[in-house]
Amino acid sequence: MKLAGALAAILIALGVGTAQGEDITGYARECAARIADVPAFDCTQGTEIPITVDGKVPASYAPGMSCDRPSLLPPAPGETTEGQCLPHARMLKLRDDATAQISAICRQKILRPAATYLYDEIDIVLHGVASGSTCWFQALAPLPLTAGRGLDGRHVPSPGDESRARDFWNPPAETAKAGCVACHDAAPFLYSPFVAQTGLLPADPFGRYANDIGEAFKAWPPPRSIATTDNACTACHRIGSMNSCRRLMLQAVGAAPTEGLDDWGKLFPQSHWMPPGDLHSQAQWDAIYGRSVAALAACCRDPEAPGCRLSPMPDTP
Repeated sequence: MKLAGALAAILIALGVGTAQGEDITGYARECAARIADVPAFDCTQGTEIPITVDGKVPASYAPGMSCDRPSLLPPAPGETTEGQCLPHARMLKLRDDATAQISAICRQKILRPAATYLYDEIDIVLHGVASGSTCWFQALAPLPLTAGRGLDGRHVPSPGDESRARDFWNPPAETAKAGCVACHDAAPFLYSPFVAQTGLLPADPFGRYANDIGEAFKAWPPPRSIATTDNACTACHRIGSMNSCRRLMLQAVGAAPTEGLDDWGKLFPQSHWMPPGDLHSQAQWDAIYGRSVAALAACCRDPEAPGCRLSPMPDTP
């Protein structure tokens, strides 16, 4: 929560959120014109994100419990949630082709029964493959969060729906204040064990990436990547210079704590979820990737050190 609050303050100082007059439907129209339309959808038809403990689905769930693959999204400022291991979140891949990629996630932050249609946050990432242009849509349940109310996920309107979008989706300036780019700093779609379980996460690890639609999002820091020569990690994907550098990269190799992670998840190989599906022993993993991680971590601390490359991402055709 402290990180989220500090990030919000930084973004406000940079001017994010000052374009209060920007309308959600106008933003959606520009996104549609430059990338693609975002369709209406039903969260309950999405793929449920499993919550397991010691590799198995538990008999019951409880607020504040630990699990194998917790959500990495921290509570937003002002939110009181029931932990990072809440069941019945769902994910949808609305489009994934050579033109556009659209991913939606319907999040649970309060414990609810399996048959629920209520959600606490619904997010969409829309990415143009050729241009790299990316659009962000967010809807939040009213505070305080309670099990008996939330966003009705059965009829999620398109952000361009003139009759319903304004009552459902946050204005672009409010979404921009969340600072999604701080974690989505290497690519539009952020890989984590939590979402990867569904197999529905689009991927464009070396593609173009720019937040150049909507005045509030143009104020975000431009994504940049950190690299070193002959690095085993950046041979497969970029490392972003913001939270990927500071925390996510270290969490991915068991070198930084993850809130809600159980003891099973802290054991190798679960603790090292990069690269995905790696079958080496820990000694082999260390020999192949350890030096590369250390080199990147050093560059994250000092991007101007010898051998470090801090580069803008390609953002135009």
